[in-house]
Amino acid sequence: MLSTIPETLLEFCIESDMGEPRSLPMLSGSVISISRRCPGKIEPNDDSSVVVRTAGGALVMAVADGVGGCPLGYKASAIAVHCIAEMVAASAPDADLRPAILDGIEKANAEILDLGIGAATTLSVVEIVEGRVRAYTVGDSMTMIVGQRGSLKWKSTSHSPVGYAIESGMLDEAAAMTHDDRHVVSNLVGSKTMHIEVGPSRQLAARDRVILASDGLFDNMHLSEVVATMKSGKPIGCMQQLVQIASQRMTGCDEQLPGKPDDLTMLLYAR
Repeated sequence: MLSTIPETLLEFCIESDMGEPRSLPMLSGSVISISRRCPGKIEPNDDSSVVVRTAGGALVMAVADGVGGCPLGYKASAIAVHCIAEMVAASAPDADLRPAILDGIEKANAEILDLGIGAATTLSVVEIVEGRVRAYTVGDSMTMIVGQRGSLKWKSTSHSPVGYAIESGMLDEAAAMTHDDRHVVSNLVGSKTMHIEVGPSRQLAARDRVILASDGLFDNMHLSEVVATMKSGKPIGCMQQLVQIASQRMTGCDEQLPGKPDDLTMLLYAR
């Protein structure tokens, strides 16, 4: 029951390997979370996530994808979500969360650089305050807002050569899925040249859904497929379908469909 929800809610997924999605009830809507390792992977899950509900009723969600080719990617992603949670939780109940989130990202960048081992991570953060949503992006973990009739209302831009080519219209999504530079990321937390892209503040309509995900989702499903899966049905059922489709694609059983084994982490907010 809603009355049993603590005033401040924190849920971390660090090095997780969840069998099924789980639901976190909110005062308005719910958040469904999943984080699991790449099939057959022995090393830790490089993805991390956090959900924070503040004492003032705001919601902050973050997904980080540690760079697998760098040392300790899982530690970099964990630092990122911990820094976000720390700065948001320290904010006054009715404070503007934008400075706290930006400070959290900058703090994470400094701490990862201080490791001195070349670790890095992507980071996607969303704040939802009184029905308005804003996204913060570093790298290619993506945020999407989907309407109840299957409209893609907004998505973040992946900070990569391919992502920018899609945004400019130079490359279509189908070609991007198999592009040789698909997995090159040009902006990371843990870099001296890191920059934060702050998205517009948007009012959520009834039944809008917001998803944050690592590229374990978007390397295995076209955007149109994600939107179609999210647009209707119970949120946990939508999440289960996304997990099932992405996990099946990772096996490479159909050469005509996208498929890349990877860690998979998603947070889905539904009003």
